[in-house]
Amino acid sequence: MTIAFTGSNGFLGWHTRVLAHSLGEETEAIALGGRFDRVAAIAALERSTMLVHIAGVNRGDEEAVRNGNAEFARQLALALDAAAVKPSTIVFANSIQAGNGTPYGAGKQQAGEILQAAAEKAGSRFIDVKLPNLFGEHGMPFYNSVVATFCHLAANGEPLQVQDDKELLLLHAQTAAEVLLGLHEPEDAQRLATTKLVSEVAALIQATADTYSKGTIPDISGSFERDIFNTYRSFLVGDRLPIALDRKEDARGAFFEVVRSAGGEGQSSFSTTVPGVTRGQHYHRRKIERFTVLSGTAEISMRKLFTDEIVTYRVSGQEPVAVDMPTMWSHEITNTGADKLYTMFWINEIFDPASPDTFPEEV
Repeated sequence: MTIAFTGSNGFLGWHTRVLAHSLGEETEAIALGGRFDRVAAIAALERSTMLVHIAGVNRGDEEAVRNGNAEFARQLALALDAAAVKPSTIVFANSIQAGNGTPYGAGKQQAGEILQAAAEKAGSRFIDVKLPNLFGEHGMPFYNSVVATFCHLAANGEPLQVQDDKELLLLHAQTAAEVLLGLHEPEDAQRLATTKLVSEVAALIQATADTYSKGTIPDISGSFERDIFNTYRSFLVGDRLPIALDRKEDARGAFFEVVRSAGGEGQSSFSTTVPGVTRGQHYHRRKIERFTVLSGTAEISMRKLFTDEIVTYRVSGQEPVAVDMPTMWSHEITNTGADKLYTMFWINEIFDPASPDTFPEEV
């Protein structure tokens, strides 16, 4: 199956492309707004089995927000009408705010009506997914969600201030992507969400940051807590990601603690790697994987999916650090020394062959 996306470079678009990649599906990108190319859009639609419309306008003056969302839908409708072969399914990433009387709600409602009419004319199945507030890895602080803002502030050691302590219906972006691609029913977008007060979200993120700053994995036995933890960790990529471990050495040898977990499952493993050999070259959508070199020297490299952004850490058993792989980054470890490399791995869940959450991808 080939899936055409609008908004593929945005927050939800990137998460949905990750899911499509993990499922082995091909993707096509359709630009809208000022970059709309009718001929290119028609060609992309004719190659696609499914269209997922994610692009939207949620910032700007009232007229721009209201009319921008409707204009995106009109551009898609024109391309659909001209396409000789239509996608069999059209999915709209709508909002629970549709029709709530705000400019954004009015624009999303109108966009849904335009796209539904175009789907009916094309003979395509139309799926209207009303999404709640979304959060997840690599959200933009002060833009995408209060979760991203709080994670950014906590990662930088700044205070988390609650100005409007209202209830939020929160859904992780990977779960939203699963709904958009049909792994869940459309109504599950709200059933799978979690209701929290803004103050509760702030307290959880602060507690997560405080616990993790000491090298301890917080209690991530619940899926919401795990998703918050992974979201927070995405703001640490760079110099703050490695966690220095306390290595003690005496006449008997050396000792250091590799991992502490405040709750939930866990599975440890151990490997040896001969000089020059690379292990890994995969990514995870949700699981946390910790690399710790016990003896030898190595390079740990990781790349954010769909980008050329590569981060590399040089590590050794003499100065041990724990490096927790960020979700949706491909990663690898290479023995750069002359001796055999000894590495310990820890994952936050018992390995399930039916759902391994491990997808091949070179760094």
